[in-house]
Amino acid sequence: MAELVACVIGVALVACAIVFDQSFLDKHFLPSFLIPRDWYVLIETSVRVSIALAGVLLALVLRRPLARATARAPALAIGVAIAVVLALVASDAVLSRARLRPTGWLVAEDEPQRHPDARLGWTLAPSRTGYKRVGGRVVDYTLDANGYRVRRAGEPVDPERSTILFAGESVMFGDGLTWDESIPAQVGTMAGVQSANLAVHGFSTDQAYLRLQAELPRFRRPVAVVTLFMTSLFGRNTDDERPHLGPNLEWMPAVAHPRLASLAGFLVPYRTTETVERGVVMTRDVLRAGADLARARGATPLIVVPQFGEASEVDLMLRRRILDEGGVSYVWVELDPAWRLPWDIHPNAHAAHEIAAAIAARLRGN
Repeated sequence: MAELVACVIGVALVACAIVFDQSFLDKHFLPSFLIPRDWYVLIETSVRVSIALAGVLLALVLRRPLARATARAPALAIGVAIAVVLALVASDAVLSRARLRPTGWLVAEDEPQRHPDARLGWTLAPSRTGYKRVGGRVVDYTLDANGYRVRRAGEPVDPERSTILFAGESVMFGDGLTWDESIPAQVGTMAGVQSANLAVHGFSTDQAYLRLQAELPRFRRPVAVVTLFMTSLFGRNTDDERPHLGPNLEWMPAVAHPRLASLAGFLVPYRTTETVERGVVMTRDVLRAGADLARARGATPLIVVPQFGEASEVDLMLRRRILDEGGVSYVWVELDPAWRLPWDIHPNAHAAHEIAAAIAARLRGN
């Protein structure tokens, strides 16, 4: 009986490696901003091959020795199984006492520093300057009293002036870039209009929208609202372990999942078809709502969509489902994968310039 069970498990592992092919994985493991597509596919292929080899080894080589060991000491086998279950239960209980941060804010002291926010999850700490070494140089991040990134402390954003507002996350913020190299600063220079950088590290599309919704009324003369969306960051929009928007853009608090399940989801970011579909609908609705907010204030809405390297089938599907079918105005900017900061995943100054130039051209009507 033990041999039969081992053989069945081995065959099941081989079958899983065959059935869960690249097409299946692309539907349930979304594009990653942290890992290039080629690496992602290599990791997935390596795991599939390892599972298949483990199945073959179990079915053809190990089933008999395992069966004999189980037959000699059945109590030991049962004890091991019980110990594993109890270890998982105890681990979850211990982790539940730890104060874990959301995936968008894993390191407490990382610059620019953040602080908790009941509605958004977190925001940038205002009225301070932080320093961070990125790509072999030290970059300063200066925030004004409203948490907008500015060139220097004595130059806060003036809400009375004509302004282009920028919403997004670390790419729009200009992580690893000086103020003058950042996308909002470059667009402001090209357009001759003040820029307001509302971006916050680790934000999803709905968090960026909620911040825009709160901050836009401050500005007397908004000229345009530019929101960044990247298909490689879409996975954040399916995360519910932070304040988020649900159906009909209803605000919802963070969902508390078992800690082991959260850890497993972080390490193996599998999403069900239903989760992906909810994320697509929510993201599409949020981008439309952001455009409506801008138009209601007489500002031009624009979505900028940077793409490092050739777009995969999944990237194109998300672009079609969210942007094309959503009917929102957007500019797609293709970037060379080499245009990243040294030892970092964020765009370098050249990539930021290409994005800024595309935004400025679209706002001029070119």
